[in-house]
Amino acid sequence: MAKDKAIFTCTECGGTSPRWLGKCPSCGAWNTLVETVVEGGNAGASKNRMSAGSYSGLAQAQPVTPLAAIEAQDVARTPSGIEELDRVLGGGIVEGGVVLIGGDPGIGKSTLLLQAMDALHRTGMPTLYVTGEESGAQVALRSRRLGLDHSQVNVLAEIQLEKILATMESTQPAVVVIDSIQTVYSDQLTSAPGSVAQVRECAAHLTRAAKSTGIAVILVGHVTKEGALAGPRVLEHMVDTVLYFEGDTHSSFRLVRAIKNRFGAVNEIGVFAMTEKGLKGVTNPSAIFLSQHSEPVPGSCVLVTLEGTRPMLVEIQALVDSSGPAPRRLSVGLDRDRLAMLLAVLHRHAGVACADQDVFVNAVGGVRISEPAADLAVMLSITSSLRGKALPKGFIAFGEVGLAGEVRPAPRGQERLKEAAKLGFTVAIVPKANAPKKPIEGLEIHAVERVEEAMNIVRGLG
Repeated sequence: MAKDKAIFTCTECGGTSPRWLGKCPSCGAWNTLVETVVEGGNAGASKNRMSAGSYSGLAQAQPVTPLAAIEAQDVARTPSGIEELDRVLGGGIVEGGVVLIGGDPGIGKSTLLLQAMDALHRTGMPTLYVTGEESGAQVALRSRRLGLDHSQVNVLAEIQLEKILATMESTQPAVVVIDSIQTVYSDQLTSAPGSVAQVRECAAHLTRAAKSTGIAVILVGHVTKEGALAGPRVLEHMVDTVLYFEGDTHSSFRLVRAIKNRFGAVNEIGVFAMTEKGLKGVTNPSAIFLSQHSEPVPGSCVLVTLEGTRPMLVEIQALVDSSGPAPRRLSVGLDRDRLAMLLAVLHRHAGVACADQDVFVNAVGGVRISEPAADLAVMLSITSSLRGKALPKGFIAFGEVGLAGEVRPAPRGQERLKEAAKLGFTVAIVPKANAPKKPIEGLEIHAVERVEEAMNIVRGLG
């Protein structure tokens, strides 16, 4: 019998190296190589046989079908009973779909999934909750705390992959939750649970089981200190949907964001409030991201942003203050490099200089805004703070700003404006290409092509 051989595997990308290195040769990450053991055996001999060009030992090839001859059907979805979760999933749980959900410890992943499993079971769907981090008694205690009285969700406290697959085969549930994939191990590998090889192999087996049996599988994943999903990146490629739980554990609000979805739109978000009875969906998330000012204050501008298919109103706050010898640029919820670029455009094309000022920008409510349509609102809030003059009451703005000072259109501008009008806003500055053909009742719209036009309109409104 051949001796087991040790190799070093990267925890970030799954790349391998025959010896330990400080830097991964595949992805360039530092201090990510960990030792794993490769089973000895006749792997080399079988490789040589395959390279000889003989494929007689392989299974018979499958028939090839033209794409036009394949019947295309929309996937059937089952609502989870939690509206905000269904929104992120694209309408509900798909038969045979594999979902990976990650987030910081204690943010509410297990709570949300236990609520969803209970709601599914009450609709008549058999469910199985596999817990590897807690005992069955701990899961039962949480269900009592959440008010899930007489819950009939089946619970299995097990971490061995083969036993989990056997239980799935014997009980035939419609939905299975694995909490978490980092605790599951296979007897076929000698490495410890949570290692790159174990996570990759166990996820592959569970995905294969989901596709062959039609059981929907939800995997809970750990995250690194940077907030990304732990384990090899191939884990995200294997599954159909990847969800991230976002939010501060000190805040009562949580965001669930889809960054990959083969059955729906990406960048959809679900908004939840953490209560004594678990996570409750928030039907009007704009109320979270708007501060309650009795009167307009300098440095505040409301932005209509788009998260997936949902328009939301978010307050952008700016504070411009006199600086020391080295002015600071700090943004929370917005890209810091983009802030520096906007300040340069503001100086060059609108004559607003902040070179000797500290500039702080914040998106209220802990939301992260990545779309460039926030540019105009950021620039107006900075100008408002610098001059100490508040923007008009009921004022909103959106639009991307280019380096030449032009204001570019934002996608789905009509929906943004209708959402603002519905919530009682009365004045809007938008890109000229987003100006509606028909007036929107109760909303005075100013369409601009350049930054200086927007600044002049704000001076006139004040």
